[in-house]
Amino acid sequence: MEFNNLHELLRSLYDEMIPLSADMAVVAKGVAGLGALFYVALRVWQALSRAEPIDVFPLLRPFAIGICIAFFPTIVLGTINTVLSPVVKGTHAILDDQVLDLNKLRESRDLLEREAKLRNSETAYLVSDEEFDKKLDELGWSPSDLAAMSGMYIERGIYDFQQAIRRWLRELLELLFQAASLVIDTIRTFFLIVLSILGPIAFALSVWDGFQSTLTQWLTRYVSVYLWLPVADLFSSMLAKIQMLVTKKEIEDLSDPNFIPDPTDAVFITFMIIGIIGYFTVPTVTGWIIQAGGAGNFMRNVSQTAQRAGNIAGAGSGASAGNVLGKLLN
Repeated sequence: MEFNNLHELLRSLYDEMIPLSADMAVVAKGVAGLGALFYVALRVWQALSRAEPIDVFPLLRPFAIGICIAFFPTIVLGTINTVLSPVVKGTHAILDDQVLDLNKLRESRDLLEREAKLRNSETAYLVSDEEFDKKLDELGWSPSDLAAMSGMYIERGIYDFQQAIRRWLRELLELLFQAASLVIDTIRTFFLIVLSILGPIAFALSVWDGFQSTLTQWLTRYVSVYLWLPVADLFSSMLAKIQMLVTKKEIEDLSDPNFIPDPTDAVFITFMIIGIIGYFTVPTVTGWIIQAGGAGNFMRNVSQTAQRAGNIAGAGSGASAGNVLGKLLN
């Protein structure tokens, strides 16, 4: 199963879990009803004891919250998701466009790189079987040429091994990059499900005196977590745009007939490591958009995870890129 299908699976899971909030609404109605009784009774008693007219408008707050609890999946979740879903779709469309353009540029770059190697007589036989066979025919089968032929086979084997190492590093880093994205999306889906199912309870508690801020805190946390996905898509779009600019520069260099390509993936490895670490900063960046408290321990854990991932990725990339690529790819 591809990573895109896993992201779609998480979205389907969220849609299937939302109706469970209606079950919590039954319990929340009782808690909110008892809280509304004390809420109204206290304010009416205070007004009567002071011989003041009763202000009816503030007394409507528990009833408005009760309506939200009774129709929580439709009124509350439906309204919030309808307002925020265009943001998610817009950022995802931006990401799709950037990735599509990047894939096209990579195909052009790979084609130009192959053509550049074919133009060079020293590297043509490494990338083309026809050129390899042609060079073997030119050498002939005399005993004096056997050593040169053996060297050609060795060089071809080393070149194929280098390409295998490059593909392995690219696939590994792309896997880690996609895994980091999936981790953020999974945690986001879990938080949204918990907030959605227990949302009626939070609304019911907000009726009671002393818990009025519960409603505001629930709303800010839900919106903040919901925006994780748009922020992650924008971050991926930025990385894709940077790689597009680098790829365009490589295409310009490869268009020069005298340019000899250097088969290294140092830039790609660097940006993949940045992307893996950067995904764990998504909750922090989202907190700049809308302030939501109550996630202190989680943010500390995210920071520690990002720091450990950076140390591991930096050490691994240093060893792999420095030793393997330095000896095999150059």
